[in-house]
Amino acid sequence: MSSAKCRVCGQRYEVNNIKVFGHQKDLWLVALSCSACHTRYLAVINIEEGIVPNVISDLTEVERDKFSSLDMLTADDVLDMYSFLKDFNGDFTQLFGQRKTR
Repeated sequence: MSSAKCRVCGQRYEVNNIKVFGHQKDLWLVALSCSACHTRYLAVINIEEGIVPNVISDLTEVERDKFSSLDMLTADDVLDMYSFLKDFNGDFTQLFGQRKTR
């Protein structure tokens, strides 16, 4: 659903604007609401297991190759970043050092 776009204005649906009412086997009943033009849809979607969705990314091929060779993030990596951000005051100048003046 992350790639679904509004048929009226072409805006991608935000996660908050997709409501799942239920499903039976591969059929899902969802309500879609466009945050841009406020059009609403009720849709029945067939989701089959084993089908790999297309990846949507703004990475270039060079960037994808670079990142694919890196180690996967671990739970500890995520916890370390959480601990850092919890106390981070948003001052990137202090974090990365003072800018040089001319």
